[in-house]
Amino acid sequence: MMIKLHIMSNFFETSINLEVKTYDIDFAGVVSNIVYIKWIEDFRLAMLATHYPLQNQLEKDIAPTILQTKIDYKRSIRLFDRVSGRIWISDIQRTKWFLEAEIYAQDKVAAVVEQSGVFVSLCRSRPVAIPDDLLQKYLEFKQVNQVVS
Repeated sequence: MMIKLHIMSNFFETSINLEVKTYDIDFAGVVSNIVYIKWIEDFRLAMLATHYPLQNQLEKDIAPTILQTKIDYKRSIRLFDRVSGRIWISDIQRTKWFLEAEIYAQDKVAAVVEQSGVFVSLCRSRPVAIPDDLLQKYLEFKQVNQVVS
């Protein structure tokens, strides 16, 4: 997996190149649906490692938790396809965050993903408000991009 960073067009945008493994292929000869979920987790963890490290979250006794994942499959991915993807935070509300991602095969969109989640207090196992530092970064990003747009 290779992470490519570039000028952000979306908040916390992160791009990754992936390799299709033989064990990713199902009986129909295409990448199994469950692999897409794993790839989205890889994308999300790479984004967090780059922009909002998981270790820092754990030190605050919080962790991101997935509420929903929606994948629109556009085309099949096969064993020797060049696969890449990009992920970003599309919105942050008081207690929820929303991600969007795209997975590409041979430079064509293969899947479009939407995911939502919350931060959970590890000691209380309850959702908590979005951490102030993350919310502040998001609001600053939105403000700068509204001025540029």
